[in-house]
Amino acid sequence: MLSMSPSPEISPKFYALTVEERLARVAQEASLSEEERAVLASAASLPVDQASHMIENVIGTYALPLGVAQNFLVNGREVWVPMVIEEPSVVAAASFMAKLARAGGGFTVSTTEPDMIGQMQVLDAADWPSARLAVLEKKAELLAEAAEIDPVLKKMGGGPRDLEVRLIDDSPIGPFMVVHLISDVRDAMGANAINTAAERLAPRIEKLTGGRVHLRILSNLADRRLARARCTILLSELAFGDFTAEQVRDGIIAAWAFAAVDPYRAATHNKGIMNGIDAVVMATGNDWRAVEAGAHAYAARSGRYTSLSTWGKDAAGNLVGTLELPMAVGMVGGATRVHPAARANIKMMKVNNASELAGIIAAVGLAQNLGALRALATEGIQRGHMSLHARQVAIAAGAQGEMIDRLAEKLAAEKMVRIDRAEEILREWSK
Repeated sequence: MLSMSPSPEISPKFYALTVEERLARVAQEASLSEEERAVLASAASLPVDQASHMIENVIGTYALPLGVAQNFLVNGREVWVPMVIEEPSVVAAASFMAKLARAGGGFTVSTTEPDMIGQMQVLDAADWPSARLAVLEKKAELLAEAAEIDPVLKKMGGGPRDLEVRLIDDSPIGPFMVVHLISDVRDAMGANAINTAAERLAPRIEKLTGGRVHLRILSNLADRRLARARCTILLSELAFGDFTAEQVRDGIIAAWAFAAVDPYRAATHNKGIMNGIDAVVMATGNDWRAVEAGAHAYAARSGRYTSLSTWGKDAAGNLVGTLELPMAVGMVGGATRVHPAARANIKMMKVNNASELAGIIAAVGLAQNLGALRALATEGIQRGHMSLHARQVAIAAGAQGEMIDRLAEKLAAEKMVRIDRAEEILREWSK
C-alpha cells in the first residue's frame, strides 16, 4: 500500500473556487511542479507539433474539460482523481458518492495479474485435432521462444505465461483453430507487446499445424486482467430529504435488479459506470475504446448482457456494492508517457504501477454507478443533471460572465432547460 497523502476531502465549496484556486489546491496536495501545473492550466496542454507525431494528418488539438474528483479513499489511501469528460454531473456525483463511502471505509480494490491475450487464427489445416495436439506438445518451446521476443518486458518480470488452443467447430467459413498466447505485460497496456509476439510465433505455429495463420492480434476481452472494487455505504449515510435510509437502500437495490435481468436497462446502467471509468482512462492517456470494448464484452460473457456491478445489503442493513471488469490500462508507452497532461494526472494520483491505477479506476466506476442509481431511485436523474446542464445551455444561448449562472438558475427553476427558452430570456433581459 502506498503511503498516506494529504486528504483531498476539502471544503464542500471546492466547486465554488475559481479554476486557478482549485488548481493551486490540487497542485499543493499532489506536489505538482510549476511545469506540471502549467500543463494542466493550459488549454493547449498538448503542443500541436507533439500531436502531429501521435496520429496522422494533424491540423490541431481538441480540448475537453479536466476536472478532479474529491473524497476518494481507496485501500486506505487518499486519492485525487483526474477526470476528462464533457458531461455535466459526473465529477460531482463521483465525488459525493466517494464522500458517502468514506464512513464505511471507502473503497477496497484489488486486481489480478496484468495478463493479456494474443490471438492467432489458424486456417486450412488438414486435421484439426492433430493440429491442436501438435501445438500443445510444443507449448514449452513456444513459450520459451516468446519469452525472448521482448527483453525489456522479461527484465521487468513479465512475459508469456500460458498457451491455449481452441477449436472452432462451426463458423461462417467452417472450422478453424485459435491459439491464445497469454502474457504478463506488467505496467504496459500491452497491445504492442502482444501483437509483436503473436506475429513472431505465427510461422512456428504454421509449421506445427500445417495450416495458415491469418489474424494475429490481441483481444480486448482482457478477462485475465480484472479490476475489482467494493464499498459499504452505512445506512446512516443514505437518508436525505423526504427519503428514509431504508427507502434509498432498497430503491438502489431494486434499480440494480432491473439492470441484472434486462439488457435494455443494463446497457444504460453500464454506460453510467463507464462515465466514471472512461473519464479517468482518458485523463491518464489510456485507450478508453479498449476498456469500453472489454467491459461490455465481459458484461455479456454468460451469453446474456447484464450489469457489471452488484448491489445488496449486509447483515447490519448497510448497502454493499461490488464491481468487476477487465481493466487493460498502462503507465508506460503510448499517450500515457507522451501526453504532458496525462503524465501530470498520473503524478496527481500518486500511483506506482498499472495495477494501482486500475484499482482506482474501478472504484470511480462503482462510485459513479452508485450516484446514478441513487438519483434514479429517489428524486430522478434529471434534477441534479439538468441543473448542471443548464449552464451549458446558457452558454450556448450566448450568456457570458455572471449572466451564465443567473440564466442557468432561472432555466432550472422553470424546469425548461432548452436553448430556445434561454434565448428568449436573454432577449427579455436585454430590453
